[in-house]
Amino acid sequence: MEVIILVERKEYLERLIQWKDEQVIKVVTGIRRCGKSTLLLQYQAWLMAKGISKEQIVSVNFEELEYEELQDYRKLYAFLKEHLHGEKKTYIFLDEIQKVPSFEKVVDSLYVKPNADIYITGSNACLLSGDLATLLTGRYVEIKMLPLSFKEYLKITGMNPDRGLSEYMRDGGLPYIAVMDRTPEKVDTYLEGIYNTVIIKDIEDRQARKETDPDKRKITDVLLLKTIAKYLASVTGNPVSIRSITNYLISNGRKVSANTVSNYVEALTESFIFYPAERFDIVGKQLLKANQKLYIVDLGLRNHILPRIQYDLGFSLENLVYFELLRRGFRVMTGKIGNTEVDFVAEKQSTYTYFQVTADMTAKDTFDRELKPLSNIRDNYEKIVLTGDRLTIGNYNGIQVRNLSDWLLGK
Repeated sequence: MEVIILVERKEYLERLIQWKDEQVIKVVTGIRRCGKSTLLLQYQAWLMAKGISKEQIVSVNFEELEYEELQDYRKLYAFLKEHLHGEKKTYIFLDEIQKVPSFEKVVDSLYVKPNADIYITGSNACLLSGDLATLLTGRYVEIKMLPLSFKEYLKITGMNPDRGLSEYMRDGGLPYIAVMDRTPEKVDTYLEGIYNTVIIKDIEDRQARKETDPDKRKITDVLLLKTIAKYLASVTGNPVSIRSITNYLISNGRKVSANTVSNYVEALTESFIFYPAERFDIVGKQLLKANQKLYIVDLGLRNHILPRIQYDLGFSLENLVYFELLRRGFRVMTGKIGNTEVDFVAEKQSTYTYFQVTADMTAKDTFDRELKPLSNIRDNYEKIVLTGDRLTIGNYNGIQVRNLSDWLLGK
């Protein structure tokens, strides 16, 4: 644990500090082992460094066996009520709270108590669905945590950008990967453990959640869930639909309904393994219903799921850019203009930036192909091509061509 604590997630820590003592519940979400528990420990250390006493901090991690009894929401509430400090502010930390059925009743009751500052984490998006979302509308802020950025990865490993990018794309950015003594076998074993934990524990948490949210249909077939995950990992960066996934499974001998596939895909996105990017009509400035893309949260996990797949550098780079845009606070969509596609439309405060991503632009055919969709856009928003090469960097009739590694590092 002490090694992991060294992996400080400064930007996320600053966001918690920014919301300290505000009358909102702080909800930290993200895939397991992306650093949520560590973030809470770092924040608690920061609080104590600022003069908050240990007695003012109440922390429960529901992954730990000694707190299993508190998974009964009534016992949890009694425990927390007993530990409220009284005159001074009490800082309450509930880690992996989705393991407690009806936990929203506890959180809602604590919220109205004077001098209670509440922080919760969860590894499943259903945390913020159903009763909790209804109870706490406008009363919580969600901090969406991702694995390490490329910049964080380089800072921790001390690698140069070229070698670092290669290893980052191969092994991924889960925090412990960056500090461990990496060998291919150890990395794969670690990733296998995380992947199986996410798949199995997500099922457990989802089944528990079903007791209070009847819309959550049970997931009973782990093999089907893994088969769908493997297929989605293999088509990262390609448009997919529930129908196309269902047809793929049927063609491979699985008898399955579209409703079941939809439920299982939802489980994979709720557990933060895959993130959706909806399609966006650039001319009409509106979302399109068909064929979203799904990106995998960590390329190390993708390489574990698909260890023998032919290496598709372009889609892997596209995956990196998608999550970097999320880290920078953008809403990320894929673009359509006429019969051509734009890799990403990144929107923030009603301002758009258009991105193309490619491994290499030095071949004329590739250069022309990547610039063409951006050239067809008639508005005046920023247009950027990110490329792995450095020879084509420049400005071409208002379209900026930048080196991908430099862009990831904020240069």
